[in-house]
Amino acid sequence: MNAVIGKADHKLTARGRITNMLLTIVFSVISVAYIYPLVVILINSFKVKAYISRAPFALPLDKMFASGTNYINGVAKTNFFDALKWSFVITVLSVFVILLCTSMCAWFISRVHNKWTKMIYLLCIFSMVVPFQMVMFTLSKTANVLGLNTPIGIVVIYLGFGAGLAVFMFSGYMRSSPISIEESAMIDGCEPLRTFFSIVLPILQPTYVSTGILEAMWIWNDYLLPYLVLDIKRYKTVPIAVQYLKGGYGSVDMGAMMATLVMAIVPIILFYLLSQKYIVSGVMAGAVKG
Repeated sequence: MNAVIGKADHKLTARGRITNMLLTIVFSVISVAYIYPLVVILINSFKVKAYISRAPFALPLDKMFASGTNYINGVAKTNFFDALKWSFVITVLSVFVILLCTSMCAWFISRVHNKWTKMIYLLCIFSMVVPFQMVMFTLSKTANVLGLNTPIGIVVIYLGFGAGLAVFMFSGYMRSSPISIEESAMIDGCEPLRTFFSIVLPILQPTYVSTGILEAMWIWNDYLLPYLVLDIKRYKTVPIAVQYLKGGYGSVDMGAMMATLVMAIVPIILFYLLSQKYIVSGVMAGAVKG
C-alpha cells in the first residue's frame, strides 16, 4: 500500500516539475516579448537618424553609432529637464494627497456603518469603471473655469481619478485589521485625528507603499489628462514634451524621440525595480483580505 502511495506521489512530483518547467518557459517568452520593445528603443537611441528606419533592429555599430547626439538634441528640443521637474512635482504631490485623503476616507468607511458610508464606497468603486473618455471634455472645461490648469490644480483632479483604487485597497485592509487597538486609544483620550496618525497610519504602511507605487506609475506615464487640463504653453510633463518632437507635415526626429523616451522611462523603471517587492504584499494585504 505504501509503495503504491509512493509511486503516486512520485508521479505527482514529476508532473509538477514538468508543469513548472513549462510555465517558466511560457512566462519567460512573455517577459522577453514585453522587454524587447524597450531594448529596441534603447538601441535606436544611439543610432544616426537615417538608420533608425532602415535598420531598426540592428545594433548601432560603425557609421550607425550617433554617440550622445540624440540625447543632447532631445534635451534641447523638448526642454526635458523642465518637463522632468513638472512631472516630478505633479507625481509627488498627487500621490501624497491621494494616499492621505483616501486612507482617512477608507478608515471612516470601515469604522462607520450606515447608508452614507456605503454610498461613498460604492461611488468610489463605480469611479474605477467609468471610461475617462466619457468625462474628458467636461473635465477640461471645468478645470479651465475653476483654475485647475496648473501643476497644483491638477492634483485635485488626480485625487478624484485615483480615489477609487486607493479607497478600495485601504478599506479592504482596514476591514481585516482589529479595532480593539483603536478603541483602547480612544479610551485613553485620543481624538480621532490623533488615533488615525498614531495608530491607524502605521498599520496601513504595507498598503500605503503598494498603492503609492501603483498611483505613481500611472501619474508619471499619464499623457491625456495633463494634455487636456494643463496650460501646456507654460507647463509640460515628460509625455507631453516627447509628443512635441513632431515637426511640420508629420516629420519626427526619431533619434531625439528615442533618446527622450529612454530618459522618460528610466526613472519610473528604477522606481519600480526598487519597490516591486512591496507591490504583491501590499495588494494581497489590501485587496484579498477584504
